[in-house]
Amino acid sequence: MTPDRATTDPAHASRIDLNADLGEGVGDDAAMLTIVTSANVACGFHAGTPADLLATCRAAVAAGVRIGAQVSYPDRAGFGRRFMEMSTPDLIADLVYQIGALDALARSVGGTVTYVKPHGALYNTVVHHEQQADAIVTAVRDVNPDLAVMGLPDSEVLARAERAGLAVITEAFADRAYTPAGTLVPRTEQGAVLSDSAEIARRVVEMTTSGRLTAIDGSVITVAADSICLHGDTPGAVDHARAVLEALGRAGVEVARSRS
Repeated sequence: MTPDRATTDPAHASRIDLNADLGEGVGDDAAMLTIVTSANVACGFHAGTPADLLATCRAAVAAGVRIGAQVSYPDRAGFGRRFMEMSTPDLIADLVYQIGALDALARSVGGTVTYVKPHGALYNTVVHHEQQADAIVTAVRDVNPDLAVMGLPDSEVLARAERAGLAVITEAFADRAYTPAGTLVPRTEQGAVLSDSAEIARRVVEMTTSGRLTAIDGSVITVAADSICLHGDTPGAVDHARAVLEALGRAGVEVARSRS
């Protein structure tokens, strides 16, 4: 993302994918599955039991929502939100394990994993961390080179995924504040998580139709997104998601799976 430069991609004016983090044992997954078109399903390393994940995959298949593997550091105590130094072989093995396990669960109920999205601290780390970004790309390619990788635009992981021949899905966040550099404001900082449904919906329409968004310091940045994340574990999450869906409809934006 770069400051004050509008996108000319016509997809930003007519079509957007909505995704949510599900299977974590928090929030109202059933309600979110009536709104989103993509489900980032936990893989057990930061949250979720095998029974929970199987039920989530079953519900996603029934709702016609595509399934993505939301991979994480092995950090259930910290909900995957703490950075971890890991060797490349160890991280690759953990990622392959998670993707493969979730895909087996999904296939058992008539679905399949079609993309991979890092969770929490791993997501933010691979925006710039070359070694861990490479590990994600290697793991995805080794499991199934037809899988897409979802992440922040201009991130190291998406750049390396593209160079490796993998499909990528660029993502923006409905309820998170952005820095002027186009990265997410850390959750530890004031104003990092938005709570007003109307404001969240307005911002999503703005970024979807114009490719622009106001950063936390008031500057205008570009946001090139194929998919918008609607967090399911924040207070009022379902109300936020419904407000976003209704606002996109009024703006004439089709909500549908990304083409990647």
